[in-house]
This record gives sequence, structure tokens and C-alpha cells, in this order.
Amino acid sequence: MRRRIWSCGCRWLGVARTSSFICCCVHSFRYVCLWRTRGGCVKNKLIAIKKISKNATSSRSTRFLGFCLALGVPILILFAFVFSPKDDTMEDAVRLLYIHVPVAIFSYIAFGVTATGSICYLWKRSRWWDTTAHASAEIGVIFCALTLVTGSIWGRPTWNTWWEWGDVRLVTTLVMFLMFVGYLALRQVPAAPEVRAKRAAIVGIIGTINIPIVNRSVEWWENSTLHQQSSLTDGNLEDLTLFTWFLGTLIVGIAYLWLLIHRFRVGWLSTEYETQGYGVAIEERLAEANSQDQSPSAPQGEDEAK
Repeated sequence: MRRRIWSCGCRWLGVARTSSFICCCVHSFRYVCLWRTRGGCVKNKLIAIKKISKNATSSRSTRFLGFCLALGVPILILFAFVFSPKDDTMEDAVRLLYIHVPVAIFSYIAFGVTATGSICYLWKRSRWWDTTAHASAEIGVIFCALTLVTGSIWGRPTWNTWWEWGDVRLVTTLVMFLMFVGYLALRQVPAAPEVRAKRAAIVGIIGTINIPIVNRSVEWWENSTLHQQSSLTDGNLEDLTLFTWFLGTLIVGIAYLWLLIHRFRVGWLSTEYETQGYGVAIEERLAEANSQDQSPSAPQGEDEAK
């Protein structure tokens, strides 16, 4: 008798599966109705849930970019470490610059996209721009960290030191890196989504002010840096060296686009799931089911008397 009452109660409450099972079984676009219960009311509105499949963040464009990336990285390694000649001054250390310079350039671009997205969010209040700014900032932090690491490795045989605190470009790059690490940390502070996005947008705009300082620090403080002037404008680079540098820039650019699209889609899906609050509704439903299960004395007493 108790099993029959429990099964009838579960059918009435509609609690038969976990939320993860329900989310996996929802098809491309289906309305799931949360019905009223005897003990109270959970939202009885229709909740639109989109399918989140294994390939939710991939598309034809990302697969094409991934194919180009998988094809281009081995070619870049061959040109950088096999075909390109040594430098007269830096010798084999020059090969690191085929990675160091492109990731530095695209760290500027990534932080610039973050600033653009932040400005557009403050103007339009669009979640699309906020998600773009967040995704680009994460990639920019990774590229900036690679810039610092490869620069330190390159500086050891070239300058005979891993790090020089008197170098303006090194210090300003480190400051830029720490500012955007703080931007990402601010994203994790508990707050309303609109408040969190507004705070992050302000920090993202302020952090981007450091980009022209880092870029022009060699020209502005010639006596306070170990970095040399740009070699592209001198015209002294060999054709194969110049080609390898442009190839590295192209490959890093493809990697940036590929990562940006994937990270944007992951962020968008996470925000959609958080906004819908489907998991919260299921937890409330389970809590109501447990509360009703703990006090079924009246119906059970009547059935036992019968």
C-alpha cells in the first residue's frame, strides 16, 4: 500500500528523473512544463530549452579553422626550426621570435576586442558583447603569459638574464597581464549578472590603456629597455625569415579565432542555462517532494484503516 501511495505521489509531483537526464533528453527545441504541486507552486511557465549536444560549440567554420590550424602548426615548426637560417647575433635564439612576436601582437588584439566589447556593452547593454569581451580576455591572458614566458627564454641567451626589472617593456607587459588577470577574477565575484558585467567592462576599458604604452615603450624610453627597435622597418630581414614570421602570425591568428568562437559559444550556453534557471526549478521540485513525503500520515492512516 505504501509503495502504491509513493508511486502515485511521484506521478502527481512529476519527479521521476534527475535534471541532468531531463536536459539530455530534450530535443532541439521543446517546451517542458513544470506543473503545480499540492504543497506549493513552482514556476508553471513554459521553459524553452535548447539542445546542448556534444558538438554544441563546433560548426563548419570552426572545423575548417581547426583543420587549418592542425595543418599549419607542423609547417610552422619546420620553417621555424629547420628551414629558417640562424641570426648573426642571436643565432638559434631567433627561432623563438617566430612565436614570441605573433602571440604578443594577438594579445594586444585580444585585449582590444575586450575593450571594444566592453564599450559596446555599456552602450547597448547587450549580453552578446559582454560574452565576447569575456572570451577574448581569457585568450588574451593566455597569449600574454606566452609572451612573457617566451620572452624570458629568449632573453636568457641574448641578454644573459631571465628578467630585468629596469626594462620598461617587460614591466609594462607584466602590469597589463596582471590587470586582465584581475579582470577575470572580478568575473568570478558573486553578483547579479548585469552588475558583474558592468564592473568587468569598466576594468576592461581601463586595462586596455596600457596597450599603447607597452607597444611604444621602446621608442619612448630608449635608455630604459633592453629591447631593440622593430626589425620590419629596417628591411634587413631575409626573405625566408620574413616569410616564417608572417606564417607564425597567420597561424596564431587562426588559433585566436578558433579559440574565440569556441569560448564565446561555451560562455553563451552557460549564460543561457543560468538564465533559464532550470536546475533551480528541479531542486525546488525535489525539495517539495521530500517535504510531502515526510508528512503523508493522514492518507496512509485512512488506507490502513480500510
